[in-house]
Amino acid sequence: MANYKILIKASASKEIKKLPKKDLQRIVDKIQALSLDPRPAGCEKLSGDDKFRIRQGNYRIIYLIEDDRLIVIVIKVGHRRDVYNK
Repeated sequence: MANYKILIKASASKEIKKLPKKDLQRIVDKIQALSLDPRPAGCEKLSGDDKFRIRQGNYRIIYLIEDDRLIVIVIKVGHRRDVYNK
Protein backbone atom coordinates (compact mmCIF):
# COMPACT_ATOMS: atom_id res chain seq x y z
CA MET A 1 0.00 0.00 0.00
CA ALA A 2 1.31 3.43 -0.95
CA ASN A 3 1.76 6.21 1.57
CA TYR A 4 -0.81 8.98 1.56
CA LYS A 5 0.19 12.63 1.72
CA ILE A 6 -1.24 14.54 4.69
CA LEU A 7 -2.65 18.02 4.05
CA ILE A 8 -3.93 20.12 6.94
CA LYS A 9 -6.28 23.02 6.30
CA ALA A 10 -5.19 26.35 7.76
CA SER A 11 -8.20 26.41 10.09
CA ALA A 12 -7.37 22.91 11.36
CA SER A 13 -3.76 23.96 11.90
CA LYS A 14 -4.94 26.81 14.13
CA GLU A 15 -7.15 24.39 16.07
CA ILE A 16 -4.20 22.05 16.58
CA LYS A 17 -2.05 24.90 17.94
CA LYS A 18 -4.74 25.70 20.54
CA LEU A 19 -4.88 22.14 21.92
CA PRO A 20 -3.65 21.42 25.45
CA LYS A 21 0.01 20.40 25.48
CA LYS A 22 -0.77 17.11 27.23
CA ASP A 23 -2.95 15.95 24.30
CA LEU A 24 -1.07 17.56 21.43
CA GLN A 25 1.56 14.88 20.77
CA ARG A 26 -0.94 12.01 20.74
CA ILE A 27 -3.17 13.87 18.27
CA VAL A 28 -0.23 14.71 15.99
CA ASP A 29 0.83 11.03 16.10
CA LYS A 30 -2.70 9.96 15.09
CA ILE A 31 -2.68 12.40 12.16
CA GLN A 32 0.74 11.17 11.00
CA ALA A 33 -0.44 7.55 11.20
CA LEU A 34 -3.14 8.36 8.65
CA SER A 35 -0.44 8.50 5.96
CA LEU A 36 0.11 4.74 6.37
CA ASP A 37 -3.51 3.72 6.96
CA PRO A 38 -6.20 6.33 6.22
CA ARG A 39 -8.92 3.97 7.47
CA PRO A 40 -7.53 2.64 10.78
CA ALA A 41 -9.50 0.49 13.18
CA GLY A 42 -12.03 2.67 14.96
CA CYS A 43 -12.46 5.25 12.20
CA GLU A 44 -16.03 6.02 11.18
CA LYS A 45 -17.52 7.50 8.05
CA LEU A 46 -19.72 10.45 8.93
CA SER A 47 -23.29 10.21 7.71
CA GLY A 48 -24.26 12.54 4.90
CA ASP A 49 -20.64 13.35 4.01
CA ASP A 50 -17.56 11.74 2.54
CA LYS A 51 -15.70 12.66 5.71
CA PHE A 52 -14.20 10.30 8.26
CA ARG A 53 -13.40 10.74 11.93
CA ILE A 54 -11.01 9.18 14.37
CA ARG A 55 -10.97 9.61 18.13
CA GLN A 56 -8.12 10.47 20.44
CA GLY A 57 -9.39 10.73 23.98
CA ASN A 58 -11.97 13.53 24.10
CA TYR A 59 -10.78 14.95 20.77
CA ARG A 60 -11.91 14.16 17.24
CA ILE A 61 -10.03 14.47 13.95
CA ILE A 62 -12.28 15.00 10.92
CA TYR A 63 -10.71 14.31 7.53
CA LEU A 64 -11.33 13.53 3.85
CA ILE A 65 -9.65 10.78 1.85
CA GLU A 66 -8.86 11.18 -1.84
CA ASP A 67 -7.85 7.66 -2.87
CA ASP A 68 -7.23 8.53 -6.51
CA ARG A 69 -4.60 11.16 -5.55
CA LEU A 70 -3.40 9.41 -2.33
CA ILE A 71 -4.19 12.44 -0.16
CA VAL A 72 -5.68 12.76 3.34
CA ILE A 73 -7.01 16.26 4.10
CA VAL A 74 -7.47 17.09 7.79
CA ILE A 75 -10.45 19.42 7.97
CA LYS A 76 -11.12 19.90 11.65
CA VAL A 77 -9.63 18.96 15.02
CA GLY A 78 -11.39 19.69 18.27
CA HIS A 79 -13.08 18.59 21.45
CA ARG A 80 -15.93 16.15 20.94
CA ARG A 81 -18.54 18.61 22.21
CA ASP A 82 -17.56 21.26 19.63
CA VAL A 83 -16.15 19.52 16.58
CA TYR A 84 -19.44 18.55 14.90
CA ASN A 85 -21.00 22.03 15.13
CA LYS A 86 -20.92 23.87 11.82
